[in-house]
Amino acid sequence: MPPFRRLLRWALIASAGLALLAAIGLGTLYFVLSSRLPDVESLRELEMQEPLYVYAADGRLMAVFGETRRYPVAIEDVPERLRQAFIAIEDARFYEHGGVDYKGVARAIWLLATTDDKRVPGGSTITQQVARQFYLSSEYSYQRKLAEMLLAMKMERALSKDEILALYLNKSFFGNRAYGVAAAAEYYYGKKLDELDLDEMASLAGIPKFPSSGNPISNPERARIRRDYILDRMAELGFVSAAEAAAAKAVPMHASPHEPPVKVSAPYVAEMVRQEMIARYGPEAVTRGYQVTTTILPDLQAAAEKAVRDGLHLYDHRHGWHGVERRAEVAADADDATLAKALSGTSPQGPLLPAIVAATTPDGGARVVLADGSSVALPASAARWTGKNPAALLKRGDVVRIRPGEKEGQYLLDQVPRGQASLVSLDANNGALRALVGGYSFAGNKFNRATQARRQPGSSFKPFLYAASFEKGFNPASIVLDAPVVFRDRRGNTWQPQNDDGEFRGPMRLREALVQSRNLVSVRLLDAIGVDFARTYISQFGFEEAELPPNLSMSLGTASLTPLSVARGYAVFANGGSRVDVWYIDEIRDRAGQVLFKESPAVACRGCGVVPGSGGTQVASQVVDGFNFGAPAPATPPPAQATGEAGQQAAMPAPPPVDGKVAPRAIDERTAYQLVSMMRDVVQRGTGTAAKVLGREDVGGKTGSTNDHRDAWFSGFGGPFATTVWVGRDDFQSLGYREYGGKAALPIWIEYMRVALEGQPLAPNEPPPGMVQVYVDNSGRMSTVGGGLVEYVKVEDLDRMRNSLDLLGPEQSDEEAFDIF
Repeated sequence: MPPFRRLLRWALIASAGLALLAAIGLGTLYFVLSSRLPDVESLRELEMQEPLYVYAADGRLMAVFGETRRYPVAIEDVPERLRQAFIAIEDARFYEHGGVDYKGVARAIWLLATTDDKRVPGGSTITQQVARQFYLSSEYSYQRKLAEMLLAMKMERALSKDEILALYLNKSFFGNRAYGVAAAAEYYYGKKLDELDLDEMASLAGIPKFPSSGNPISNPERARIRRDYILDRMAELGFVSAAEAAAAKAVPMHASPHEPPVKVSAPYVAEMVRQEMIARYGPEAVTRGYQVTTTILPDLQAAAEKAVRDGLHLYDHRHGWHGVERRAEVAADADDATLAKALSGTSPQGPLLPAIVAATTPDGGARVVLADGSSVALPASAARWTGKNPAALLKRGDVVRIRPGEKEGQYLLDQVPRGQASLVSLDANNGALRALVGGYSFAGNKFNRATQARRQPGSSFKPFLYAASFEKGFNPASIVLDAPVVFRDRRGNTWQPQNDDGEFRGPMRLREALVQSRNLVSVRLLDAIGVDFARTYISQFGFEEAELPPNLSMSLGTASLTPLSVARGYAVFANGGSRVDVWYIDEIRDRAGQVLFKESPAVACRGCGVVPGSGGTQVASQVVDGFNFGAPAPATPPPAQATGEAGQQAAMPAPPPVDGKVAPRAIDERTAYQLVSMMRDVVQRGTGTAAKVLGREDVGGKTGSTNDHRDAWFSGFGGPFATTVWVGRDDFQSLGYREYGGKAALPIWIEYMRVALEGQPLAPNEPPPGMVQVYVDNSGRMSTVGGGLVEYVKVEDLDRMRNSLDLLGPEQSDEEAFDIF
């Protein structure tokens, strides 16, 4: 055999051997890799991460929580041209290949062989990109590339082309926390997919290649070049005409950040919802697309936010200018852009925008620069509330706050209030949270003072104590002495409480004592009924007994309570004596819209429970008008109906509801009636008279202040709402001289309730069964005939007074009659 033929034969044998070995190697590699590939059928059931959505009661968006913005869409909801834009740039033969584009692979291999590049374009189909996104890492290796190709072919056999394209469009990262084309359209253009223009579609299609460094916001010029290339490719492939492509290329780049369209500002409530959802469903609650509908009423929430901010500004302005926020060291020749950098990290708070002073002007004004580099001129009148002009208060480099004025383009100098406030408003009949503000600005401080701050309620606690005394036989006409009193403990220490005004007014009816907020009367009441009994009784309003001080100081409101718990307690008065639970999540749905949870609250019911005098449990009354009569006498059964005459039973209430859950009774309905009547008087002629401006007879409540004016409160009710406002400082410093509840908190309450009560019918307060009308004369004595002030007392209380005391008998000395301690 000639040498050449021998050489050729051995060459063929060697080639066949190498080919066999290569085939064996590739087969082995295929077997190893294919055994490790995941089951692509699982993609049909895949749940992509979606944020947690929180809505107000009317369906308007309140908040979106989650690290990713994603709104999965079905392929039929993606406009055809938007699909074509992605196909044009990513995989022109997408609908032709079986998962791997061999022409693209050959082109990539050729580039690898003829260039020095380690990574070359081409070779990855849309299907391969989906495989890499869901199952594989971004590691660059031949083994990973082969696994990607094998997985892509498996996906093509298991899924349709449209299913694969939908996965790609929903999974791809578009920068700025936007995942999926729908989230990208909203973020960059504030539009839904069917609202996009052709130039915007092409811009979006160009982002996934360089999501961080080449998106239309971070690098608009690079994004424009890529957009124009995509438009040319679309025209080349026949997806659009050349004229359409040219027109779209002529549109300037105009992307800008668009956050989700939050329409209701309730950040403190939204955070409460987020924490509650995590408590119920774990950390994944913010990634599974839950949709939570709350009980918040948007109009009331907006009114609450505005009332709190306006009220705090009003308070803060009373105490004058407290200086610039800080000073920034800036060069003398620094331009506006350089000045603006000094505001980095200083966020807006409510309507207050951070600004840095660039210069003062000879006319008393100033020029300031905002965080975006824009310049604002402050006129000399911009700081009128300080008594000075901006030029007298500011100098270059000062960081201050400005807010929009009433006129367009006008800005005023202002400051972040030192005081803080919270507002809680409940539907008194079922406990639904209708509005909540936890502070001046959530951006400035996320501490929720409505639910987390424990502060002393001061005199706004007194209605709870009065209710406890009425359970022991006192009533609004009972007379107690407003006079000095000294208590000594076992160690010889003395406590001598005082009234706010330092004065004493002698014998007083309890109605007047509450209207005038007399501290010494409250102390004597608590001493009369006993601290232990009072703590147990008051806990029925929803407080923890451990929260209530085990001593006489409790009578002055020294318990540390949250505004939310105080509002819940006042709801008991407003709804006729039922204890309702506070709730703010009405409904929870999953990403498919299926209802996972629906609240069914217990509702207050007037007339439900034991009717006094009907053989049920009697009240433990032993003290009447300050006199201890021992065991109570049997009560007279109430008449069947009222006659309207003095001394007769009040009208029977409507029958209780037959459906739904009934809230448990906290206090006697008759006690609730008496306290509501007294607190309406607080508004009509007491410490809350400013609320008369609302022009409603159903408005009632109680002011509260603590030592050194550290806390100012107003809690009350009107229409269906029970609302509490607290004002104070986080550092527990004084609010300032004479900053009582009626001055610091009540104006906020009024401005909120003005909106909340609009269109609401008047809440009735009719005497319930088991009460008798009596008259109180000028000396404070009661009778069932004659004239004088009208009061309603419980039937059993009147019977015991008749059996134990001549109501119209001779007067006793003040010392014998009133100084009961």
